[in-house]
Amino acid sequence: MKSFLSPEFQVIRDMGRCDQCRGCERQCSFGTHGYIEALDVMTSDDSKCSGCQRCVIFCPKNALVIRPTQSSYRPNAVWSREKLDDLKKQAETGGVILTGCGSDKPMRIYWDHLLLNASQVTNPSIDPLREPMELRTFLGQKPDAISLGEDGVDITTEVGPNICLESPILFSAMSYGAISYNAFKSLAMAACNFGTFFNSGEGGLPKDLREEFGRCAVVQVASGRYGIDAEYLNCAAAVEIKVGQGAKPGIGGHLPAEKVSHLVAETRMIPEGTDAISPAPHHDIYSIEDLSMLINALKEATNYQKPISVKIAAVHNFAAIASGIVRAGADIIAIDGLRGGTGAAPKTIRDNVGIPIELAIASVDQRLRDEGIRNRCSLVAAGGIRCSADVIKAIALGADATYIGTAALVAMGCTLCQKCYTGKCNWGICTQDPRLAGRVNPHIASRRLANLLRAWSMEIKEMLGGMGINAIESLRGNRDHLRGVGLYEWELDVLGVKGAGE
Repeated sequence: MKSFLSPEFQVIRDMGRCDQCRGCERQCSFGTHGYIEALDVMTSDDSKCSGCQRCVIFCPKNALVIRPTQSSYRPNAVWSREKLDDLKKQAETGGVILTGCGSDKPMRIYWDHLLLNASQVTNPSIDPLREPMELRTFLGQKPDAISLGEDGVDITTEVGPNICLESPILFSAMSYGAISYNAFKSLAMAACNFGTFFNSGEGGLPKDLREEFGRCAVVQVASGRYGIDAEYLNCAAAVEIKVGQGAKPGIGGHLPAEKVSHLVAETRMIPEGTDAISPAPHHDIYSIEDLSMLINALKEATNYQKPISVKIAAVHNFAAIASGIVRAGADIIAIDGLRGGTGAAPKTIRDNVGIPIELAIASVDQRLRDEGIRNRCSLVAAGGIRCSADVIKAIALGADATYIGTAALVAMGCTLCQKCYTGKCNWGICTQDPRLAGRVNPHIASRRLANLLRAWSMEIKEMLGGMGINAIESLRGNRDHLRGVGLYEWELDVLGVKGAGE
């Protein structure tokens, strides 16, 4: 069948500069570049290009340029090129259109419509270079009140298990299998070196990483129950029950058979070369009471020494769900918003289901405060955290900390070509091909990740200092430090912030 699809990208080669070194051919796993030996010339097939830019970056002669192909369709505000191409692709394949990364649709990004307060006169600013700034964050249940002993010093109140972060940023759930072993190890190394935590995702934790990096791991219990045993639960710092994720609320996961290598299969405890399918629901959770039973079972399995988290997607009734999760005994709630990333998801689900994390975190925080149970859990915001300003705004809206996923991948080299589901990632991140995976050096990648966290933390301290705050605790849920710009009245109401100038 003749394809009616136009190439998404155009490869432009400067033949005057190109010396036919064939480096671009070696760098591209999609077969975009080729060499015609008889003519001693390099060629390119635009239809195979993913736009990842790796060949451009590694071309020693700067002979390549890759840019989006200009649409040859008649302009139409209703029938965009993307809609036309999707229709043609489905007519040719008869399948669901898959994609990776988070939603790229031009929906309102509320972070960009929120401004932070600054102190000047009555509450002077603080110089973070010369005065101590406290970013340390504890995740877990907090008591209603603290009781002191007769000496007035020793705390007699029993406090449940908490995990301690040196900065309110964790690495989000990205499972081994969805990402390569080297990328997974890089996240673990960076988390332990910096003083934060990484999330194993639903694919388990390789046994050779448990002893060294388990202390910095949040391990997941997902509907597929992959890789779960007593050692897995007890080697980690915390356990997270994954109910849903922002990129695909209400549906399960699917790791294609070609990405289930020997070590992935061993880690997930499934046969090599078979599809790893996570059901949409947990088949032992159909009510808050069922969830409570699983939470208590995990607490029992970990001797009540580790906080239990529940991860949910931000959907329309999430505030009521979060309230039930707290009452079911969870210590932490992770809320994943509409722009959360993924290795593979149906495109129509990723772009049309869920709500932005900014609205979700403000609503949940307010609901739990109204019910007087906010101290009984910590809130972690995820899904579309792009920079340190997003982190500090999320905390002002009510989060205790934030998960970052896509930002971490970008730090390792990802260019958001959205081809994660193919397993052919040219940057060696979302692949199980040994040749490609070797492109990620865990020592270098972990240093890049730690540098990112360090830079963001310094920026957070600068912003806190400008607000006259010397501890992140003082900002949490303090929406008076935020003002909205260009927002409707209902949006300001949901976010719980005033308009700029009020």
